[in-house]
Amino acid sequence: MLILTLTLFVTLLVLLGSGVWVAFSLLGLGWIALSQFTSIPTGDVMASDIWGASYSWELTALPMFIWMGEILFRSRLADDMFTGLSPWMQRIPGRLLHTNVVGCGLFAAVSGSSAATCATMGKMTIPELTRRGYDEQLVIGTLAGSATLGLLIPPSIILIVYGVATDQSIARLFIAGIFPGLLLIGLFAAYLMLWAWRYPDKVPAADARVAWGERLKRSRRLIPMLALIVGVIGSIYAGLASPTEAAAVGVVLSLLLARVQGSMDREVFRDALLGAVRTSCMIAFILAGASFLTAAMGFTGLPSDLAAWIGTLGLSPVMLLAALTVLFILLGCFLDGISVVVLTTSILLPMVEAAGIDLIWFGIYLVIVVEMSQITPPIGFNLFVLQGMTGRNILSIAWAALPFFFLMMLGVVLIGLFPEIVTYLPTAMGNR
Repeated sequence: MLILTLTLFVTLLVLLGSGVWVAFSLLGLGWIALSQFTSIPTGDVMASDIWGASYSWELTALPMFIWMGEILFRSRLADDMFTGLSPWMQRIPGRLLHTNVVGCGLFAAVSGSSAATCATMGKMTIPELTRRGYDEQLVIGTLAGSATLGLLIPPSIILIVYGVATDQSIARLFIAGIFPGLLLIGLFAAYLMLWAWRYPDKVPAADARVAWGERLKRSRRLIPMLALIVGVIGSIYAGLASPTEAAAVGVVLSLLLARVQGSMDREVFRDALLGAVRTSCMIAFILAGASFLTAAMGFTGLPSDLAAWIGTLGLSPVMLLAALTVLFILLGCFLDGISVVVLTTSILLPMVEAAGIDLIWFGIYLVIVVEMSQITPPIGFNLFVLQGMTGRNILSIAWAALPFFFLMMLGVVLIGLFPEIVTYLPTAMGNR
């Protein structure tokens, strides 16, 4: 097992380090594992496994949610959110900095993508908050941390990937992500309040008080987004639609929303559709490579041997999760979140199950840890998005996001101490 493990590990480092696409790296790793360490016909396994991975019904929801996010990215949704939220944030310690947290949480509930959430909210809030005199370092850090909610709050693209890779219910994963997402929003907001209390001179004075009538008038701009959230998530939780059907509902509603706003024309429709196709193909290709690698690992017996070896170490579930957290954060320094999920699940799942860890809970835990990797250099995707928008050094952006990294770590600890935060809603849904 040691020779096999070292060979595959070195091969993976060489492939990824030389710039080979993740999908090709996974396919190449699986090919080497089968051809060099087993007598299984490699070509037959590759052909059948890639075909089997490409027609999963659960994957149908993936391009639909991506398309919905692309449509909303090109609409005026972020402008409407800022206008609707800002009057309510003026009297809270930290004031308009909370629009990043709440706005990202709302947009995450309709986009499913961390990068899309970061880019859409950033192009609106960074110039506006900086113009109003808010500390740019904290504005960037708040946005970097809050945008990661796009991976957790349903509908989440990465939860769909995890559900397909581990054969878990996507609907239950979506529901499980609600309370942890709200927990992180609460932690971020509490941090901003404490920061504003500690450094009151760095928070600009509140704007003139807005009358209740005007607040309610501006808040009407939030209605389309709330309707979209209810249409997508509510239909799943109420049992009216599967995640795939809810994704189709979301696309139709987002097209109508963009049309009503006047931001939908032929060019926008084409760009959104092509953007969704490109992203969906990339993810599907990675999943196909991961599926072949999973099969190859099964034939070599490496996952079961590794699980058995870790079992001999006598690690408690807590120690196992601590070790896995370090592993995922290190992997996230060099791979995107989806690649981390598909690369590790086939190897780690047997030992996670052997430790008695609930796979729905583990999926949410994994996504939060992957969220942390989105703001860790050198490959943190949100860092790249913000670097392109601000022109600042990526290390300074990572430093600004560091407090939110630790807040997400606190979130991991809390769901470990109180697993009901994750499991309550899926259990309640299953008992209906």
